[in-house]
Amino acid sequence: MRQKELRIALVCYGGVSLAVYMHGVTKELWKVLQASRAYWAGDVEPVGTTAIYLRLLRGLEAAGNLRLRVLCDIVAGASAGGINSIFLAQAVHSGQSLEPLTDLWLECADVDELLDPEAKPWSGRTKFWAHPLVSYLLTRPGNAVNASVAPETRQEVRDKLSRLIRSRWFEPPFSGIGFSRLLARALTAMGATQGLALLPLRHPIDLFVTATDFKGHLETLRLHSPELVLESEHRLTFGFRARSGEPELAALPELVMAARSTASFPGAFPPLQLEEIDRLVSESGIDWPGRDAFVRRVMPEHAARGDLDSVSLIDGSVLVNAPFADAMRVLRDRPATREVDRRFVYIDPAPDRIGADLRRDTRPPGFFTTIFGSLSSIPREQPIRDNLEALEEDSREMATLRAIVRALRPEIEDTVGSLFGHTLFLDRPTPKRLANWRARAQQAAFEQAGFAYHGYVQVKFTGVVTMLARLVFEAAKGLGVGSTAPIVERLYSYLSENGIDRMQPLRGGTSPGMAAFFLMQDISFRIRRLRLLARRVTQEWSLDGDVDESQRDAAREAIYGALALYIDAESVSYLGEEFTALAERVFEDPGALLDHVADRRELLEIDAQVDEILAEMLSAMPAGLRKRLLLAYLGYPFYDTVTLPLLRGDGLTEFDPVRVDRISPEDCTAIREGPTLRGSEFYNFGAFFSRAYRENDYLWGRLHGAERMIDLLASTLDGEYALPEREIETLRRDAFLAVLKEEEDRLTADPELIKNLREEVLRGGNT
Repeated sequence: MRQKELRIALVCYGGVSLAVYMHGVTKELWKVLQASRAYWAGDVEPVGTTAIYLRLLRGLEAAGNLRLRVLCDIVAGASAGGINSIFLAQAVHSGQSLEPLTDLWLECADVDELLDPEAKPWSGRTKFWAHPLVSYLLTRPGNAVNASVAPETRQEVRDKLSRLIRSRWFEPPFSGIGFSRLLARALTAMGATQGLALLPLRHPIDLFVTATDFKGHLETLRLHSPELVLESEHRLTFGFRARSGEPELAALPELVMAARSTASFPGAFPPLQLEEIDRLVSESGIDWPGRDAFVRRVMPEHAARGDLDSVSLIDGSVLVNAPFADAMRVLRDRPATREVDRRFVYIDPAPDRIGADLRRDTRPPGFFTTIFGSLSSIPREQPIRDNLEALEEDSREMATLRAIVRALRPEIEDTVGSLFGHTLFLDRPTPKRLANWRARAQQAAFEQAGFAYHGYVQVKFTGVVTMLARLVFEAAKGLGVGSTAPIVERLYSYLSENGIDRMQPLRGGTSPGMAAFFLMQDISFRIRRLRLLARRVTQEWSLDGDVDESQRDAAREAIYGALALYIDAESVSYLGEEFTALAERVFEDPGALLDHVADRRELLEIDAQVDEILAEMLSAMPAGLRKRLLLAYLGYPFYDTVTLPLLRGDGLTEFDPVRVDRISPEDCTAIREGPTLRGSEFYNFGAFFSRAYRENDYLWGRLHGAERMIDLLASTLDGEYALPEREIETLRRDAFLAVLKEEEDRLTADPELIKNLREEVLRGGNT
């Protein structure tokens, strides 16, 4: 059975009260992950929509001979989308339930709940003199309530809006510490639930949540003239990484701080300051031993200056509403045990909401519209074109690379075959033979490449030094450098002083020091070689009818297992706690740092382990498949000599293009076309004024999430193996009915909501 992993990198936009809709969507993704785990473990038979997704996974196996595993290992979010991201990542890593977040959104995301007790108007007489003004604002012709709120809820909105307006003026009406308490309560309730992690053991999960550093911090820029300038930086990202099986994704106060910061809507909540989290920890009796290390990591410049207490963090959507960049950055270091189908999935609950409204108005924008639009609406609606173009460029380069490799393959295979003669494939591969063959092929590539090899080695050398500098930059936050450039220059200088000069001639074996350097430090070459081998197994899987697929799958398992050994060794955490101290002293003693990296990684030891894995894999293969894989493995130095300079030293990452999928109300029409959300009323604040609105949007989030999850899973098969559309429609209908059944006892604010939607689904919806 062919095996594949559908790996999802999820990005959640900001959307004010439409966060309730996004929670419904992420809940369905969570249920897909539960179904995938049940499919592979076979220890539970799920119910509800989880059972529908399990049925779909089994259908993929029957239709396309494909066992699909679904993972969500990268999650990023901004503003209210950041809250959903945090809770989803926590559920994926720990196996805990998302239900406490449902309760938080439905019960507590209300203006009356969020109002600071000290700001509330305690009676109808509060600010009695303001009543005529409030009444006029809320009832005058063309007022905002009439213009943007449905008639049946206008009175509820007016009542709550009246209390909001008559709360304290010139200060944020909502309670910061109150919001932090709600978040902590929901996370604590999650912690009381039990479940199984939704990632394979030791697989990493990355979480990124954006915030805005209101006062900013100074970053150093290096120019030609003047040499150094300082620029204020206001973007801030809370980044978390953990591996499945580790005790926690992050400490509870850290998750609360990230959630509270990213959703600190300007003017509604006070900016988040560290004192608020310290107060929460103190009054709750929470243990937070890693406090100082955490704040140094997320705010290194402020920690170095000693002004952490004055930092003020506001909504992450002010500058970064769609945090793709952080999620894209960690794509390169994901371990893999089988073929990967990588998707970026982003949730945009209101595409072009503000822009569409403005374009319908033919008049020039007024005074306040221009100010508020430039400060809030326009920045939040900036498209992700730049991010998508970067992904598209990577995909184009990957296609170019594949074309080059295909063109080179016949000649390289002939060269390797001639190099080793006919005895190579008659002998049983052993670890010792593989090591000898590999060294001989490397030397042959060097001798036959001519002057091109010099340029290749310089690109390779630069890549290794840059990789080491990145590790130092990541570990040593106290170095006080704004980029890796000065670290790279110091490493170059040290290596040149010790006879490993990147400009030294390479012909005639005159650079033994560089050769030894590559043996001890060049982990990237080893990873590129195994990825080529993994691609070859995947590409060869349908060529030989006489080769059993289980044999190919065993080969993939072995190759990805070997690849994981190197990828694990790439990370900063692999280098141990002492690496940070050595990184802090890189300018004084770079040699000690390089020696530590070499000693800690022990690449020659890993090489020996990999040789054993590959020798066992090759020995168990049919002769034809073994020959093709040996030709690819031993021929890799020839491939790398050509492709690495073309790709500017980046080498190979994933071997298929990254595909992007959007989830928004506009994309989900199986039940109904046209508007479905109520939180979009009153400038996307609508759901904060009505429980019925929150229930409506949460339910539609689940329904739309179910529709798009089924589409996503079905898209992993195409061509002749694609599932029939009729079967997909049946799965959607059954999923919709399962959602409605699950929620009918909880969603009661509008007694007709579930009933009407069930009738709509049974009538066939929009299909």
